[in-house]
Amino acid sequence: MPETVPVSQLYDTILILDFGSQYTHLIARRIRELGVYCELLACTTKIADVPFKPKGVILSGSPYSVYEKDSPHVDPAVWDLKVPVLGICYGLQEIAFTRGGRVHSSDKKEFGKATITISGSSRLFEGLPAELTVWMSHGDQVEKVPDGFKTISATATCPFTAVEKPDENIYGIQFHPEVTHTQHGSTVLKNFVAGICGAAATWTMATFVDKEIERIRSIVGPTAQVIGAVSGGVDSTVAARIMSLAIGDRFHAILVDNGVMRLNECETVKETLQKHLGINLAVADAGELFLGKLKGVTDPEKKRKIIGNTFIEVFEAEAAKIEAAVEQAGKGKIEFLLQGTLYPDVIESISFKGPSATIKTHHNVGGLLDDMKLKVIEPLRELFKDEVRALGSILKIDDDLVWRHPFPGPGIAIRVLGEVTPSQVAIARHADFIFIEEIKKAGLYRKISQAYAALLPVKSVGVMGDARTYEQVIALRAVETKDFMTADWFEMPYDILKRISTRIINEVKGVNRVVYDVSSKPPATIEWE
Repeated sequence: MPETVPVSQLYDTILILDFGSQYTHLIARRIRELGVYCELLACTTKIADVPFKPKGVILSGSPYSVYEKDSPHVDPAVWDLKVPVLGICYGLQEIAFTRGGRVHSSDKKEFGKATITISGSSRLFEGLPAELTVWMSHGDQVEKVPDGFKTISATATCPFTAVEKPDENIYGIQFHPEVTHTQHGSTVLKNFVAGICGAAATWTMATFVDKEIERIRSIVGPTAQVIGAVSGGVDSTVAARIMSLAIGDRFHAILVDNGVMRLNECETVKETLQKHLGINLAVADAGELFLGKLKGVTDPEKKRKIIGNTFIEVFEAEAAKIEAAVEQAGKGKIEFLLQGTLYPDVIESISFKGPSATIKTHHNVGGLLDDMKLKVIEPLRELFKDEVRALGSILKIDDDLVWRHPFPGPGIAIRVLGEVTPSQVAIARHADFIFIEEIKKAGLYRKISQAYAALLPVKSVGVMGDARTYEQVIALRAVETKDFMTADWFEMPYDILKRISTRIINEVKGVNRVVYDVSSKPPATIEWE
């Protein structure tokens, strides 16, 4: 197989060393938004093992204290790179601590908004006002800066909120420029990344497409075949589209119809992928198999395991058929498995979580790799979700699909609380279809991060046409979130809710009551099961 060039060697790249801060991924997001490529590695990474020469290095925040015995520290070889370094929060304290300064636990903690006063001129604060409102989150602070460093900003309670050593291009800030609460935070990062590091803003999805297609071709070679599961979601569709553009019909997409997808979804996905995007697609109709195995099952975790295990079973059977046909035709053999892994999955796998934490290996389709002996290919592994959506638009994928809300792998099975039967799935599907249709008509779909209808395992008394009814309840759920770790319920306009409720009760047989879920995450989860 030809040697391939990592993405980090195709662009000017900023290296972010993660010390375990909850905000580290936001640093990466903000830098990508500036058009500059960046990669995040654990702070314990040896510089000799970094597979690229960065244009600059950023040290993140951390829940640790630099002076504690087991606190993480950067590889001293980082200073031998002779590239600009920016320390953020713990990163500033790490710079001070490792270069001869002092850090201590302060009686005057700073959590939340604070005002810093900028003193003198610094390339880091170029073009900014003399006072900034910033976001602080620290109990420790620098007590003495190392020799050769000068102070460039302070607050009333923290004398060293920003320091620099311009002759070595080393900078440290106590506040978090990556969060939206900090005024001009993106400008601070831009001044460092573009101004001080000189990184070119060449990272766009338009430039990514052609380079990634060439990279895939060099990885796969001229004869190898690739298989991959598709669901109709944006991640798997974009990955499949790139793979198809790169190697044509040597990519075989498999759509498993598990019987618990949304209304008309399989037909829509099939038409989109085959007719509009020209993707070589096989559909495995396994709805009866899945629903048969779910009969009598009410426990959510059992549902998930049954669906996950059955998916693997069906996928492998379909892959075996494709492999036999390929080999019989003398067209080589299947050597690769396409996965739609995104960069947040990668970050979760490699971020520094503490010395005793287990670092998980992420796979979108668990259990397939060991069994199938295929090499994994992940064209989206360097991308955030918003970048995938932008890429989807460039690849001419329909907007409805590009902006589709997340849909769980177990599908409607975890939105039918209680036993999953064909009739229950039909009710949940129909109600969900009406809900989504109405919020799209109202222009609310893109303002909502995720929305769905759940069928509850209870019945309620109602009155229809002067007759008593005793039928089921639909719960509507709509949330706003940036990262799906936390979420707020969406404040749906009453007139929209009224229209949705009326339609569901009138059009969905077996439902006589609709409720709206006003629980945030936490304490609730986004899905009911």
